[in-house]
Amino acid sequence: MNINWYPGHMKKATRMMEDSLRLVDAVVELRDARIPESSRNPDVEKLAGGKPRLIVLNRADQADPAVTALWRKALTREGVMALEMDCKSGRGVKAFPDAARTLLRELIERSEAKGQVGRVLRFMVLGIPNVGKSSFINRLAGRRAAETSDRPGVTRGKQWITLPNGIQLLDTPGILWPKFEEEIGLHLAWTGAINDNILDVELVASRLLERLRELYPQAIRDRYRFDPAPEAPGYELLEAAGRKRGFLVSGGEVNTERMAHVLLDEFREGKLGRMTLERP
Repeated sequence: MNINWYPGHMKKATRMMEDSLRLVDAVVELRDARIPESSRNPDVEKLAGGKPRLIVLNRADQADPAVTALWRKALTREGVMALEMDCKSGRGVKAFPDAARTLLRELIERSEAKGQVGRVLRFMVLGIPNVGKSSFINRLAGRRAAETSDRPGVTRGKQWITLPNGIQLLDTPGILWPKFEEEIGLHLAWTGAINDNILDVELVASRLLERLRELYPQAIRDRYRFDPAPEAPGYELLEAAGRKRGFLVSGGEVNTERMAHVLLDEFREGKLGRMTLERP
């Protein structure tokens, strides 16, 4: 299964970020707490250069809390500051200004020693498409400063947002990288980082059911009212779920395309429960 989605604007956006990096003091990288590794754009580390970096594990309210704690410990061991947030509800967002000042403590102290008290701190906000960058910025700003959407690819240009506490954020478009492995592509497809229009949604949904059977089988039993057979192919699981939902067409066949869209929507909305699809 070959999933790659790299619209032309992403290459342009990457160049824009490279040009703008000299304007900021640090980088805020948003990742999806359900897929902390797959939502890590390897180009971000190159873009960030030697700038201090703070990682926000967004959508933590939809992720498995025990696994999110493991990810935070793993990132801390790597010397990276990480925060858990749910930018849609606002949970955890208020921790950012203090964390930002802790991250840039040395820079602040050097500036104050030169008499530059109250120096504005500038951060570039980076992340893959649909990871919640605009929601993060709007929560901090206390207003709709950046456009939000539940589909990837909305933010196209760069824009500065000034916060009331001496911090400026540079909003940037969500970018992927040109080629990624099949498993990473599936993770990005499941969480909505890739446009559904380019996907075989039935195949993507079938593979998601296989992963849920492996990690959270009870969620399938609770939500779709059937026991996922250990060796059944994902498409059979999709048919079973569709049959339980009554998604039947003439001849008693299951409308698997409809079921696939429902499954992906319910997973993305957290209706199947709190889940993390990767372990550190």
